[in-house]
Amino acid sequence: MDFTDVGIRHTILNSVELHHFIDFSPSAAVIAKETRLCVIAVVVGWITTSIVSSLCNRKCDSSSTVKPHNMMRTLASLALFATGLTAQVIESSSFGTGQTISQSRDSIPGWTLGGEGHEPIVLSDKVILTPPYPGNTRGSAWAQSPVSQSEWSAEFQFRASGPERGGGILQLWYTKEGQSRIGTSSIYTVGPFDGFALVIDTHGGRGGSVRGFLNDGTTDYKSHNSPDTLAFGHCDYSYRNLGRPSVVKLKHTSSVFKVTIDDKLCFSTDKVVLPAGNTFGITAATPENPDSFEVFKFILESATGQGSTIPSSQQPILNADPLQPMFNIRSDGMISAQDTALISTDLGRRIDLLTKANNNLIQKMESLVQNLAQKAEQRHTELAQKIMMQERQQGSINAQFDAKLSHIEQLLQNIQRDLEGKDGRFSQLQETLRSSHLSLTENLQGHLLSAITSSAPRMGFFIFCLIAFQVLLVIGYVVYKRRRANMPKKYL
Repeated sequence: MDFTDVGIRHTILNSVELHHFIDFSPSAAVIAKETRLCVIAVVVGWITTSIVSSLCNRKCDSSSTVKPHNMMRTLASLALFATGLTAQVIESSSFGTGQTISQSRDSIPGWTLGGEGHEPIVLSDKVILTPPYPGNTRGSAWAQSPVSQSEWSAEFQFRASGPERGGGILQLWYTKEGQSRIGTSSIYTVGPFDGFALVIDTHGGRGGSVRGFLNDGTTDYKSHNSPDTLAFGHCDYSYRNLGRPSVVKLKHTSSVFKVTIDDKLCFSTDKVVLPAGNTFGITAATPENPDSFEVFKFILESATGQGSTIPSSQQPILNADPLQPMFNIRSDGMISAQDTALISTDLGRRIDLLTKANNNLIQKMESLVQNLAQKAEQRHTELAQKIMMQERQQGSINAQFDAKLSHIEQLLQNIQRDLEGKDGRFSQLQETLRSSHLSLTENLQGHLLSAITSSAPRMGFFIFCLIAFQVLLVIGYVVYKRRRANMPKKYL
């Protein structure tokens, strides 16, 4: 996208004040850009009319070197040049020019998708050729129609994201029979191919590189010892995990072939001429630690302005020779009255056609603005409904929270009342325990004293028993001595 597209988007968005609700599509930007160029042509036509009318209303001096038909030729050429500045988009080999890539989730109009271990996913604004998980997958997208133009320019937007040590390879092909010969292959696994390949990978360990390869169908890259040495142009470019799409532009004319990345020249040469009739394709392959390759758009345009779209009512004028004068010039440089009438009629017819074209453009712009306004209103309504639903949910959540909070407060109040009522009971219980302890202590002391005094043994009886025991011992000893003395003696 150039600065003109950015300015058109900024102007239209500011004019309708839909910053937060409208995503200004690329197709709308293209229409606005064509409108700007056609308005330039209308202004140039009006200038032409005013100049020629002024020349016709006054007589020209015979010595004057300015001739009206020469000035008219120049201004007409400028008008045609202004209307031809917009290059034609080749829709059969492009996608991503509208608001959505495709209405279907598994196909793109004019393209064939394929994969190994994974099928490419088509979203509203991008195509995922390889997913972030699992690894060892391949994906491809091939245009079904060959390119008939020999001079063209292509814009290719992609994004690669993955883990810190992830890897993968992305190729943009312009070859013959690409889908049948190449399929989902990479530059290292492809056989002989006829055409051009732009390879984007982490070759060389410099964070990323962009290289160009050519083949005339005789070199088998798969069996080649070192395919990296076959690159004819390259540049370093760190493309992984940028968080934004990278923009690659290719331009091929009879005099130059160049590749730019993010509006910076990668490589350029005047020795490469690619034939018409090839088809474009995009392939991606990932290893065990994969990168997710996402393609946002691929826009192919003719390099010349021959495909500019104009209203059908202007075809007779534009098909005519703009350098052929519509009136006769006399030898003295003067314009006759009859020729003046012819000039006025012709200019009036041209003005009518330009007015019709301008009205058609205005109607298209009005319909575009109406569509944008409808979408904005629809999004505003959806946003308002979502806000109302969120407010209702928030209100119900607040009500539940208030109910739970009031229930907790009620429980706390009940607990406080219970504690206040039980304080008197605790004091009564403490007093009862104290009185019971005192009475128990007094009674226990009296009972213990009476038990000790009543059950204590008498001292006289104890002394009597002791004396009697000793007397018994003395008597036993005396008896033992006598019996021993009276026992017969034995001699050995």
